[in-house]
Amino acid sequence: MVRAIEQMGWLARRFHLLLLVFILSVFLKGEAMAYEKPLNCRGLECAPYVVIHSQKDLEIRSYTKAIWMSTPPINSSSYKEAVDIGFNSLFAYIQGKNHQRAKIEMTAPVLVDLFPSAGPFCYSSFAVHFYVPQKYQKNPPLSDQVHPARLPKYRFAAVRQFGGFMNDTNIPLQASALKKSLKGTPWESAKHGGVGDPLPYSVAGYNSPYEYENRVNEVMLWFDKS
Repeated sequence: MVRAIEQMGWLARRFHLLLLVFILSVFLKGEAMAYEKPLNCRGLECAPYVVIHSQKDLEIRSYTKAIWMSTPPINSSSYKEAVDIGFNSLFAYIQGKNHQRAKIEMTAPVLVDLFPSAGPFCYSSFAVHFYVPQKYQKNPPLSDQVHPARLPKYRFAAVRQFGGFMNDTNIPLQASALKKSLKGTPWESAKHGGVGDPLPYSVAGYNSPYEYENRVNEVMLWFDKS
């Protein structure tokens, strides 16, 4: 009996050693864990997704289609100006400026679509989106200023996280870095829509403008297939 217990203990120690070797081998190969959920998702309802691949500075996600409230396209040469306009409309909506006069809890992230114009990362219009809580998914309160949209339009998103406050300088830089991270991956040649169309991209913000620490932003390239 004692010998059997000793043998079981030896097997358990060997198993733990093999598990440690496996974890170290994965780490040394440069594999990366998925991004941690933003801290604000512990207190706010966040849009659901599934991680299907992760590596350093890159995550591939599959998002669940859901109802978001969206602004019409906002024409502007300034990200901050456009987002201020869009967020104010959405904030009024969740504060009760809707047909049901319902006050709706804040969710995350605030998603902003950027529509390219002449250059690869030049844009002239934006659309700002608010994720509708599960409570209202089947019957969201309607509004004259914003409209419901079923998003995302594409099956997958390549995602890169970064900190600080988003602006017209760091967004294109982060989008460019994300495209570089896709090189050599199965998603490097990801396509959507017509041949030669640029990949649409968005940015997602998880913090209020009054939070200065631990800010989490994401730049996202959308696609349907590789």
